[in-house]
Amino acid sequence: MPIILTDLNFPEGPCFDSKGNIWLVEKDAGNLVSVSDNAHTRYYVDGAPNGIAIDKNDLVWFCDSKQNSIRTFNPTDLTTSTIVNQYENEALKMPNDLAFDQTGNLLFTCPGDKLEDNTGYICCLGKDGKLSKIFEGMFYPNGLALSKDQSQLFVAETGTKKIWRFDWDSQTKQLKHMALFAETGGSIGPDGMAFDEDGNLYVAVYGSSKVKVWDKNGALKEEIDAYGYNPTNCALDPSGKKGLMITEAEQGILVQHVTKKRGII
Repeated sequence: MPIILTDLNFPEGPCFDSKGNIWLVEKDAGNLVSVSDNAHTRYYVDGAPNGIAIDKNDLVWFCDSKQNSIRTFNPTDLTTSTIVNQYENEALKMPNDLAFDQTGNLLFTCPGDKLEDNTGYICCLGKDGKLSKIFEGMFYPNGLALSKDQSQLFVAETGTKKIWRFDWDSQTKQLKHMALFAETGGSIGPDGMAFDEDGNLYVAVYGSSKVKVWDKNGALKEEIDAYGYNPTNCALDPSGKKGLMITEAEQGILVQHVTKKRGII
């Protein structure tokens, strides 16, 4: 059984740094976890860390749904910083997942805590430090992923069990032309997701025991066993060496699925 780590306290947000190390969170323990070869290290950051994105300097950015903030962790000096925690003087609505575009804009989802609540939204923290809401009125917007050419943003709406596709303009910071890409099923719905180099979208479908894979045309092509009922997120190694990493919350495990497909950053 290809299980890398066990006894994790609600793992989420796997991501690769530039050295090939894997990062993830234990949301319910307030930890970030790094995995290098056969060793792993926990870093307590408090709050409820969730999605992770790593920038070009290997600074770890993460959503904190308990502190309603976007935060960073510096692996060099082990310091944390809060980057943003409110929009127009209101606390952020439990940030969940995040991704950088190639120009340095940070996109993140704010779903709240109820699947039936349609006040979830998507934000953009510009490279200039300005925060804007770029889409509103969603039922628990969750995982998000940019296409390889950065022209499209895909968003998992857990409350409706749908994946939406938007056109993304990094210069104007606007989402346009919302279109349904896929319906995921599962007793809960889609959570985190990631693209491979060929444009296939891997989606951790919470409550299904599967990471489901759709091709660029929206056709379901594969279902990968998560070794537990509640996969939360997934990431593909950009080097093609370590395959697909899956975080699964029911069993509290990090799973490795062998594939030569490369992830995109």
